[in-house]
Amino acid sequence: MGDDGEQLGIVDLSKALTIAREKNLDLVEVAPDGVPPVCRILNYGKFKYAQRKKEKEASKKQRIIRVKELKIRPKIDEHDYQTKLKMAWKFFNHGDKVKVTLMFRGREMSHKELGRQLMDRVVSDFNEFAELEAPPKDEGMQIVAVFNARPQTQKAPAKELSLEKEGENG
Repeated sequence: MGDDGEQLGIVDLSKALTIAREKNLDLVEVAPDGVPPVCRILNYGKFKYAQRKKEKEASKKQRIIRVKELKIRPKIDEHDYQTKLKMAWKFFNHGDKVKVTLMFRGREMSHKELGRQLMDRVVSDFNEFAELEAPPKDEGMQIVAVFNARPQTQKAPAKELSLEKEGENG
């Protein structure tokens, strides 16, 4: 392809180089896998500049999704649980995923049903403002679940709001 966009067809390499030199341009191979390989006659510096600009523009529109982790234990206190819920809500508002890890230590392993009950409560509480991406899975001494933010997540969870109101009254 010539510098003005016209198709030159299949041209010998030496002839293509001569045409490029006459126009003070470069012969650039754009599709090396093609049979025959596809080349263009263009200003390589401008081409690279335009390519970098396109990549920069594309990266601006990209959203990096991070996975934030919340670690809890089976004997978590109610206030600590609500604090973790509030932290998860903030993560979801930023568009991040949340991985909830319920860790067991020592004798807690013999009461995994308590951990399952707590993880079921986490799933039901998060269900208001997030969707379950990976269901709770038992991985040795921990149970792990991954949640993804729902698009409309912009308001605080109902349980958090009700606790704040109780604090104002009492």
